[in-house]
Amino acid sequence: MDFKTLLDNAQNRRSLLKGMGVAAVGLTFTGALAGCGEKEAKKLANGEEAKLNFYNWDTYIGETTLEDFKGASGVDVNMTLFASNDELFAKLKAGNPGYDVIVPSNDFVERMAAADMLMPLDFAQIPNFEKNVAPEFKDVPYDPKRKYSMPYTWLSLGIGYRKSKVKGTPDSWKVLFDSDEYKGRIAVLSEAGDMFRLYGKYLGKSVNGLTEADIKTIEALMIKQKPNIKAFHEDNGQDLLLKGEVDVVLEYNGDIAQAMVEDEDIGFVIPKEGSQLNSDNLCIPKGAPRPKNAHAFINYLLDAEAGKKITETILYPTPNNAAKALMPDDYKNNPVIFPPADVLAKCEYAKFNPELQAKYEEAFTRVRAA
Repeated sequence: MDFKTLLDNAQNRRSLLKGMGVAAVGLTFTGALAGCGEKEAKKLANGEEAKLNFYNWDTYIGETTLEDFKGASGVDVNMTLFASNDELFAKLKAGNPGYDVIVPSNDFVERMAAADMLMPLDFAQIPNFEKNVAPEFKDVPYDPKRKYSMPYTWLSLGIGYRKSKVKGTPDSWKVLFDSDEYKGRIAVLSEAGDMFRLYGKYLGKSVNGLTEADIKTIEALMIKQKPNIKAFHEDNGQDLLLKGEVDVVLEYNGDIAQAMVEDEDIGFVIPKEGSQLNSDNLCIPKGAPRPKNAHAFINYLLDAEAGKKITETILYPTPNNAAKALMPDDYKNNPVIFPPADVLAKCEYAKFNPELQAKYEEAFTRVRAA
C-alpha cells in the first residue's frame, strides 16, 4: 500500500468519527452481533462471556480492528471514549465500572499502578509482546518489566496550525501560552499535568523539574493568557482546527497528521523549546470482568497485521516493529509522525509525581474558574 492510499484510509476513518467526539461515549462497534441480546451472547472456551468493554481515546483504533477481532475470536467489543487521562482516572478511581481494557498514558500507568488500580499481566497470554514489540519499549521506567502495561503508541505534543492564518511557522510555546497574537483563535489541552509541564518547557524547565514556585508562576501566566484562549479542548483539537474554529492548537502529532490528510493548509511543529513525549498503553484495570478476553484482545492488537491496520488509520508512531515493517517508507520517514532526532533530543517523558500532580490539578481548577 502506498502512502496516498494509507492517508485515504485515515481520512475515511476520521470521516466516520468526525463530530462524535466525547459524545461518542456509549458507541458500540458490534459487527455481525448488532441487535443481539444478552441472552444470545456466546460463551468462549475460556468460560468468559463473548464480549469485552474497551475504554479508549477518540480516533484511536483501526477502521475494522474491532470487527476483525470479533471475526477471529467471537468476542464482541464495546468501545467507549474518554477525552483525557484525568477523566479516565476519575472514572476508575471509585472502582472499575466494567471495563476490560483501558489506554492510559505513561505517567498515568505509573499513577494507577501505585494506586492498585491495574491488574498484573500474564505474558504467557500475550506472546506478540516478545515477538513484535521494539526492544526500547519492553522495559520502561514508568512500568519496569512491563508488569501492568503493553505499548500501544508513542507520541509527541506540539502546535497544529492553519498555514494561511499564521505568520511563518509558530515554533514557540509563546504563541499558545504568552501572546495575544491569535486572540480567540487558540485551543489548548484540558489535562492539568500536560499543561503545567509544557508551560515549564516554555520557561526553560524540565517537564520533571517543576517546583511549587514554578506552579504559582505558571498559574499566573495561564490566568493572564486565558482571555486569549477559545477552548480547553476535550481531545478534539484537530477538529477545531479543521472546522476553522481556531488557527493554532496544542495537540498530539498523530491527531494533526490525521487532519493534514483532509486539509493541506494544516501544519504541525514541535516548538523550539522542546516538548513532552507520551506513550499510550494497553492495560487491564483491576476488577475487569473478562480478563482472559482482555489478554486475548491486547495480544491481537500487538499482532503485526492488526498493528499495521491500526497504524494506517491513526497515523501515530508505533512501538510495534513488526507492524512498522509492513508500513510504507512515506510513513516511516514522515517528520510529523517521527520527529527528527535533534527535535526529539529536546523532548522528555513525564514522570508521575503524586504531590505535584495534586498541585497541578488544584491550580488548573483555579485557572479554569478564573
